[in-house]
Order: sequence, then structure tokens, then C-alpha cells
Amino acid sequence: MPVQTPDDLLAAEVRRLLETMPEARLPITYHQVADALGLTPPRTIQRVAQALEALMREDADAGRPFIAALVVSRRGDLPGRGFFDLAVELGRFPADPARQAEAYRDAYRRAMAARG
Repeated sequence: MPVQTPDDLLAAEVRRLLETMPEARLPITYHQVADALGLTPPRTIQRVAQALEALMREDADAGRPFIAALVVSRRGDLPGRGFFDLAVELGRFPADPARQAEAYRDAYRRAMAARG
């Protein structure tokens, strides 16, 4: 079994949080994830974003919906740009930005359905 790094452990914690978060509290912001996990500065949001990217790669490899779709920016009701860039890179979202919000809404529904 490979040795787990702190980044691997954080990604696993984020997945557990998102799988067990009450539906009424979703979506959750990056900041709320950091707070819920007790992360402290520096780079708390960056660490959450990196963990979410790791989860996206795991989910893509396993053919699962992106659980990371349950996390959004506090500046709106969508994830950060990095989510969309990686979703395109992984072949899950269209490259056309005009079609990405719709793809996100579908990804969110699929992630919610896969939770339970």
C-alpha cells in the first residue's frame, strides 16, 4: 500500500466531509470546507482547492461524478475557475465556456445523487 501524504489525507477528509454533509447545507464554499476541517493559514483555500482537484482526478479515474461539484466560490453559485479548467482537461466538460454552467449544474445533480 502506498504511503499517504498529508495532501492525500486532506483529500480523504474533504471527501468524507462532502459525503456526510447534510443536503440542506450544500453546496458549501471553499472557506466553509476549510473551517469545517479546522485548517489554519497560510494557504487554507489553496489547500482545499488542491484537495478538490485530487478528488476530481480520482473520480474521473473511477468513472464517478465529481464530488468536488458540491463546493462553490463565495462570490457566486459556481466553483472557481480551476474546477472548470480541470473538468475540461479531464474530458468531462465542454471547452466552450458558454456551456460550462449547464455542465456544472448537471455535475452537481449527479454528485448529489451519488451521495446516497
